Amino acid sequence: MENVIIIGSGPAGLTAAIYAARANLNPLMIDGLTPGGQLMITSDVENYPGFAEGVTGPELMAVMRKQAERFGTRFITQNATKVDFSKAPFKVWVDEELHQAQTVIITTGASAKWLGIESEQTYMGKGVSACATCDGAFYKNRDVIVVGGGDTAMEEASFLTRFAKTVYLVHRRDTFRASKIMQERVKKNPKIKLILDSEVVSLGGSPFVQSAKIKNLKTGAVQELKVDGLFVAIGHQPNTSIFKGILDLNETGYILTKPGTTQTNIAGVFAAGDVQDHVYRQAVTAAGTGCMAALEAERYLEAHQH
Repeated sequence: MENVIIIGSGPAGLTAAIYAARANLNPLMIDGLTPGGQLMITSDVENYPGFAEGVTGPELMAVMRKQAERFGTRFITQNATKVDFSKAPFKVWVDEELHQAQTVIITTGASAKWLGIESEQTYMGKGVSACATCDGAFYKNRDVIVVGGGDTAMEEASFLTRFAKTVYLVHRRDTFRASKIMQERVKKNPKIKLILDSEVVSLGGSPFVQSAKIKNLKTGAVQELKVDGLFVAIGHQPNTSIFKGILDLNETGYILTKPGTTQTNIAGVFAAGDVQDHVYRQAVTAAGTGCMAALEAERYLEAHQH
């Protein structure tokens, strides 16, 4: 019987593990087949406090993991495949193997939706990104593309104009899903050029992105643009499929937590990081909610005299 099981191993999960382990709760982390979350595909992180010279995403995750391990966190490098939160103790399966715990902290994160073009994966961290706030500063006086038509795409494009020389906003249709105010802001910005009814079909350059081919979906015409970066802003998918019908989720699948807490609709089950935060989506905010979840789990265990 575990005091706490943490499902997921990004900054939220590892911070929760550090706090839970230091509180003598001996946490078990089911860290998934790709431990470390989205930071594992982020090359340089320059906005995480404490690293004056910057740090790579994988390095940051390795340091956090070491810290969690030092205080006694145990790891299962497999995916959780099924859960039963109908009553305590809570049940979490890894394939056929059952684990039981008095509390569960869910930090399974969210995955960026990608375009699905072959060269996208090749240039991951070498010009392809899904986070302008994370990577925008690397594109000072460069030309970049943002793909998408919703509020996120508009926000990313507007943000990138602080650094980039030109931002090409590429969208499959000739109308946007974004709110009117965001559309107006983008249309008024002289640094943003709209390329509508179009999609990015391939990227070129070595070893970093240097060009992109864009196809007009109405005419079939293909143009090549000299660009240094591609920002994909077509949304994120929270990793919550195993919690559907068990926890309260919002319309896009994020776990709902009580305002100002990490508490889900089931007492003793907590959620932290990008799996419940579709607004900020930063490593440092994920770490903050991971800390909150561990402290709340500790208080819950004390209140229930475990």
